[in-house]
Amino acid sequence: MSTAIRFNPLGADFRADPYPQYRLLRETRPVHKTLGMWVLTRHADVQAVLRDRTFSADLIPQLVRKQAGRVSGRDVGRIERLGRKSLVFTDNPEHARLRGLVNRVFTAQAVAALRPSAEKIAGELLDRALAAGGMDAIAGFAAPLPVAVLSEWMALPPSLREHVGQWTHDIRFLLEPGLMRGGDFAHVCDVVEDFVAALTEVLDARRAHPGDDLVSRLLAAETGGGDRLADEEVVFVCMMCFVAGNETTKSLIGNGLLALLHRPGETERLRARPELVPAAVQEMLRYDCPLQLTKRLATREVEIGGQLVREGDQVLLCLGAANRDPEVFSRPDELDIARDAHGHLAFGHGMHGCLGGLLAELQTEIAFEQLLLRTDRLDLGDSDVQYQDHSYIVRGPRKLPVSFGAGA
Repeated sequence: MSTAIRFNPLGADFRADPYPQYRLLRETRPVHKTLGMWVLTRHADVQAVLRDRTFSADLIPQLVRKQAGRVSGRDVGRIERLGRKSLVFTDNPEHARLRGLVNRVFTAQAVAALRPSAEKIAGELLDRALAAGGMDAIAGFAAPLPVAVLSEWMALPPSLREHVGQWTHDIRFLLEPGLMRGGDFAHVCDVVEDFVAALTEVLDARRAHPGDDLVSRLLAAETGGGDRLADEEVVFVCMMCFVAGNETTKSLIGNGLLALLHRPGETERLRARPELVPAAVQEMLRYDCPLQLTKRLATREVEIGGQLVREGDQVLLCLGAANRDPEVFSRPDELDIARDAHGHLAFGHGMHGCLGGLLAELQTEIAFEQLLLRTDRLDLGDSDVQYQDHSYIVRGPRKLPVSFGAGA
């Protein structure tokens, strides 16, 4: 007899702590159909779908096109092309073409070269917080850090940097089109046009005066066969760097900090052994990953966990559940900053593995290096931790009050 389970990723209880429900699903119905989609919670099943290129990432563009079809009297061509041309949503062969060009720019060496700039930005944010004796770690640190680091890498003018944070927050609706209400789609269309216009001006300036920034490098990227990114494709890559990278990096820092605040022993262990910071960041990604859920579309019949998934079926991959699978990670519900957490699926897997994973890791490592170096204690503030409620695929605190004493 099947076990009755109410899977509700939009519920307040799930938002506060999804892991008990994940565990119940893994143990009783690891592959089951609900809410019109197959829900997968085991590491092996989730990884297999992420690795299988016959599962399409085109579902969100399809939903966006449906939304566009309901809008009259407005040119929606740009937003439709953004869906078709974004690395996040494309399938092969277009994905392979775009990835091959962008990978020439998003190298480990290029990301490592951002460390001094990211350290400076993190230090300046902490200067303000130290002077005040505390901060909302989200609004004062985790949220502005990735926006500023990406803006610096792209060498965006100050006038544009003032807007990219809000524009990015508005455009993230495209990652979850089902959450759009009446006027949301029209507003996103307007924001996309504003963002494209502003970035196009940046492209024109870099073409005239190229530098060593991300935009210049994307414009110069070329395959052996002479293929290059079109201007609009460069703009879309830059936009999606913000849209896909800011919210997740902010939540990674917030989730990791909250986990440490609840575990003073691990905090002091990390403070005493700062060389463990890279391993600790990998464990934070495993323990409470920012991107909890992602979808794929089956393009053929395939059996998963004894269930027949048919062509056209939607498949919801629970990355957060996979990362707590005891078949892969011992003591999965414990945070262990010295654990070898490689094998986690926080950045996905396979051809759609997160392009910005190295950058997110770098920023998070710097965030915790600075926090632990410059404080002698970290304490959770008196007010309740509030989780964001504008997304059901991303998990992270909306507000995280922290007090501390100044250290070195």
